[in-house]
Amino acid sequence: MQGEGAENPGWRLAKGLRGLMAAAVDAVYPPVCSGCGRMVGQHRGVCPACWSTLRLIERPYCEVLGVPFSHDLGAGILSADAIANPPVFERLRSVAIHDGIAKSLVHGLKYRDRTDLAVMMAEWMIRASDGSVAGCDAVIPVPLHAFRLWGRKFNQSAELARAVARISARPYLPNALIRIKRTAQQVGLGATARQDNVRGAFAVTEAGKAIVFGKRIVLVDDVYTTGATVSAATRALKKAGAADVTVLTFARAMSGLI
Repeated sequence: MQGEGAENPGWRLAKGLRGLMAAAVDAVYPPVCSGCGRMVGQHRGVCPACWSTLRLIERPYCEVLGVPFSHDLGAGILSADAIANPPVFERLRSVAIHDGIAKSLVHGLKYRDRTDLAVMMAEWMIRASDGSVAGCDAVIPVPLHAFRLWGRKFNQSAELARAVARISARPYLPNALIRIKRTAQQVGLGATARQDNVRGAFAVTEAGKAIVFGKRIVLVDDVYTTGATVSAATRALKKAGAADVTVLTFARAMSGLI
């Protein structure tokens, strides 16, 4: 009779075959840095040089806007902006400042069709969410307008949201929120112009209303700049009865620490 710790021969064989297949894949597609392409020890990793450019957003930070503080001011401290201009969402969390390797990864996913980066980026986003993903009822991406989706072929926010939901085993609702207004590109617009551009741009679908009502939602986007887009999307979710909205992005633009 086999002991409790003994391995089934069939299981050992399957494990060995998986190891051989992994080695074969590594031989054909060796693991390289997701930022610069240098050889690294494992897939979905970055080299030390690229890692050194990653400005992770770690505590202490504003509990609402996630803005990093240069000094620990105590638990629950809010930034001046969060106090003077409270956002429509409950909290914002981001992995890193939008420069260095973080900017390269965002651009790779968005403009160079590197959808393979989404899983690694999503893993970091779940960690940065500070428990918001684990406690949410659904994960929803910031949607693209149908015409822009047709031209781009995929929505980078949806790729990230899908990976976040799959890894964390949370419901993924890509069709609950839609963009009903064909807006101009936000790149290059100032804060006021961005707000005007996306005002009334989003709506919750009829099917989505029943799902969103009373729920805790994680709204996923790739980069937080002025907050105009995610604020407009949050307003649509709140209008449909969402109880709590966490905005989760991979990167955020900012000039420095408070």
